[in-house]
Amino acid sequence: MNDVRDRSHRLNRATGIARHGRLRHRNPVGTAMKALSGVAAVALVSTASVAAIAAKQVTDDFGDGVAIQGQPAQPAKGPAALSSYQGGFNMLVVGTDNDPEQGTAYGERDATLNDVNILLHVSADHTNATAVSIPRDLVTPIPACRKQDGSGTTPAMAAQPINSAWGEGGLNCVVQTVQGLTGLDVQYSAAVSFQGVIEMSNAIGGVPVCVAQPIHDRYTGLDLPQGTSTLQGDQALAFLRSRHGVGDGSDLGRISSQQAFLSSLLRTVKSNDTLTSPPTLYKLARAAASNMQLSQSLNDAGTMVEMGRALQDLPLAQVNFVQYPGTTGGTGVYSGKVQPSAELAAQLFAKIRADQSFSLGADSTGIGAERAAGAGSAAGASAAG
Repeated sequence: MNDVRDRSHRLNRATGIARHGRLRHRNPVGTAMKALSGVAAVALVSTASVAAIAAKQVTDDFGDGVAIQGQPAQPAKGPAALSSYQGGFNMLVVGTDNDPEQGTAYGERDATLNDVNILLHVSADHTNATAVSIPRDLVTPIPACRKQDGSGTTPAMAAQPINSAWGEGGLNCVVQTVQGLTGLDVQYSAAVSFQGVIEMSNAIGGVPVCVAQPIHDRYTGLDLPQGTSTLQGDQALAFLRSRHGVGDGSDLGRISSQQAFLSSLLRTVKSNDTLTSPPTLYKLARAAASNMQLSQSLNDAGTMVEMGRALQDLPLAQVNFVQYPGTTGGTGVYSGKVQPSAELAAQLFAKIRADQSFSLGADSTGIGAERAAGAGSAAGASAAG
């Protein structure tokens, strides 16, 4: 897919779609982010056999699930559903920044935002997958959505940053917005809290990442030495939230580190036999179910088992981590935000809809891998293999 690549890695130029990025150390810029990573995108669908271990406990944690407009609740399949998922699927994982149970541990917030949005597509034959990170400041129409309290419907809006969708109608509204933006039908969705990231990284024993220079971020408390570190718990969350120590200090730079973490997470899950380890799967499933809001279509252990088994034999070389194409430096409603690159996005999602495997150019790295003008050697972070 040589025509679909990152056309620019700096502000005021096209941002294209970038493979999982590397990080560089940079002076703090702006304010601390209010979001967490989409680590759950892989962790959630990797719970391959947990229903056979403790389906009752996990199912109790699911709750009733979130009703999604245009999406019927999925009949429970129960613990006996141990076959692989038939066909392809799209799942949206949302990272929210304001969980009432976390108190003020990460600062006081007067609203909840969907600051991380990752759309995972798995092909019908389970031979390739693509995870698309959607920048939180990407400007897009937000449709009319049912209010979370059931009191009516919010008005449609023409041009808003996508991270305002949660405030209009919770997970349901984020799903409706992403479907309109991408043209893809999202069958499954989940929202993860800060605590969810911590618990799931603990469940698999940590994720190794490698940084080319030390990262010190006083806003998140992240303090990483040069080289490889295995991250879990609060440190994993800090890495995924940090933007002041990476790239250009923007959210686009942070997406690179999130994708690097997810890439390493996937390798870790597959290399340490997590998909065939009942104890690890059980811990991972409990962590996910206890700290996530799931759509009604997903809050069933049997469905999660089938999805996990579909990914069990997925070749790692055929998993792409990309960024929704956009540009910065626009004016009007796009001032200080990210403007979608319609033509490039159309190419990307045409490939995804057709289940076509594609590769990105060698220059397709995120802002986190770029060297700033006048800076010294570029520093990077990558997923440790």
